[in-house]
Amino acid sequence: MLARKLCARLLAAAVLACLVGVASAAQESSSELEILSDWMTGSFNSSAQADADSSYFDIRLQMARIWPDGYDVWIYVEQAVAGSEGRPYRQRVYRLTEMEGGLFSSDVFELDDPERYVGAWRHDAPLGDLRPKDLAKREGCAVLLRRDPSGDFSGGTVGRCCRSSLGGAAYATSEVLLTESRLESWDRGFDASGRQVWGAEKGPYVFRKTADAP
Repeated sequence: MLARKLCARLLAAAVLACLVGVASAAQESSSELEILSDWMTGSFNSSAQADADSSYFDIRLQMARIWPDGYDVWIYVEQAVAGSEGRPYRQRVYRLTEMEGGLFSSDVFELDDPERYVGAWRHDAPLGDLRPKDLAKREGCAVLLRRDPSGDFSGGTVGRCCRSSLGGAAYATSEVLLTESRLESWDRGFDASGRQVWGAEKGPYVFRKTADAP
């Protein structure tokens, strides 16, 4: 409970820090959210990076918009090693919401029965039989993003708030850079002492966009 309260305070502080000096940035609107959604959805892969550096795998990343009639933007996410697309190692749902001052939050949710939805990104209405209430939110794992002067979106998780037990980790972090044609994502797990126990060591995975969402 104490850790949860601390993370809530850290999140509030991070949001406040992002908002300082941008209170007059009224030009950020729902159109910015749509740009973020458009850039984030589609087919991506890291084959070029894997060819250049054998320490990286060729990962296929699929992100498809779901439940388009709501105010928030919901995206189904599926990641798999090339050649094993039928056995993805990660399936998530992201909820993109716009906050004040041009700040965006990407909340992370888990599926109760992920195997049932393998390949759902190919469907006309992915996850059409589910609703937000059917998902489990990963508390503390939201990625906070804002648009840089260059026009790209960048950000990450807050502190040690995203708890993880994968591979002996105590918490996980994510750093993200998103452009119109590229997604850089650096996901890492750390033990309680702060030692990295999983994830890329040299830097983020670089995913090139190969197709827009249908």
